[in-house]
Amino acid sequence: MKLFISKTPLRISLFGGGTDLKSYYKKENGAVMSFSINKFLYVILKKNEKLVDFKYRINWSKTEFANKINEIEHPIVREAFRMFKIDFPIEVSTFSDIPANTGLGSSSAFAVGLIHCISKLLNLKFSKNKIAEIAAKIEIDILRRNIGKQDHFASAFGGFNIIKFNKSEKVTVIKQKLSQQIVNKLNKSFLVFFLNKKRDASKILSNQKKLQKENYSSLDKIKKIVFIAEKLIKQNNAKIVENFGALLSENWYLKKINNPSVSYKVVDKLYGTGMRSGSYGGKLLGAGGGGYFLFLANSESKKKMKSKFCNFSTIDVEIHKGGTEIIYAHK
Repeated sequence: MKLFISKTPLRISLFGGGTDLKSYYKKENGAVMSFSINKFLYVILKKNEKLVDFKYRINWSKTEFANKINEIEHPIVREAFRMFKIDFPIEVSTFSDIPANTGLGSSSAFAVGLIHCISKLLNLKFSKNKIAEIAAKIEIDILRRNIGKQDHFASAFGGFNIIKFNKSEKVTVIKQKLSQQIVNKLNKSFLVFFLNKKRDASKILSNQKKLQKENYSSLDKIKKIVFIAEKLIKQNNAKIVENFGALLSENWYLKKINNPSVSYKVVDKLYGTGMRSGSYGGKLLGAGGGGYFLFLANSESKKKMKSKFCNFSTIDVEIHKGGTEIIYAHK
């Protein structure tokens, strides 16, 4: 028996979301700023003995059994097994700190974690970049999901990064050097609400497959925010939280112009109340349409918002420096 367990961080995307879609970066090059968080998705991969009732067992929101790869319902598992020609008894299980379809990149983290485990099982010496590339290929090129590929690289590499997407399909991950003081300030300012609603990112982004002139205009402005934020980091700006908050709100405003379906009445009301409570700024995480909403605020404003939004649960998040890792290996 061989068994591997991967631990892969989820992520928060701050600025530039939408420019990591192929429909944009194939024409203009894209860029996002994001960071991995201290919430994780785990994948357990176990190669079984030959004497089993079924060749493939997949434990996710349900348990499924199959003897042929084509019979596997879980799309990422099916295509990963097909890609790596997994033709022996094997079992996959997964569990996460955060529910799926909530805007924190869980499906991409799963793809990254699964590829990482498979690479170890097959003794393939994959870099984090290679793992992210394959995970993105499965979700975007093979499964044809209408998503960007920032999440795969954010989960694979971890830390606080600017990720650039080139017309050539090359992706460059640029680690941002944040002082511990800035990290502490940002960690203290995060307030993340769950909107009690899940959504399918691929459906939300389906109308972004063919961009119009006005889409490029708003996405160009969204991309510029990434490099404004980069300058603030390089300057070790004393008011980085306040400035990041303002940039978050600007990004959110442009995101709604680019794709009105990302927001709805509950979200608009939440955002308005948050800003009146003294928040520096905020935005809906992920593709939109539900999931988690991020505010940056001081401790006093955070208390006000928590009391006003008692119907919404919160999660405590911090910047996590590491990326995907194998935390257990039995060879």
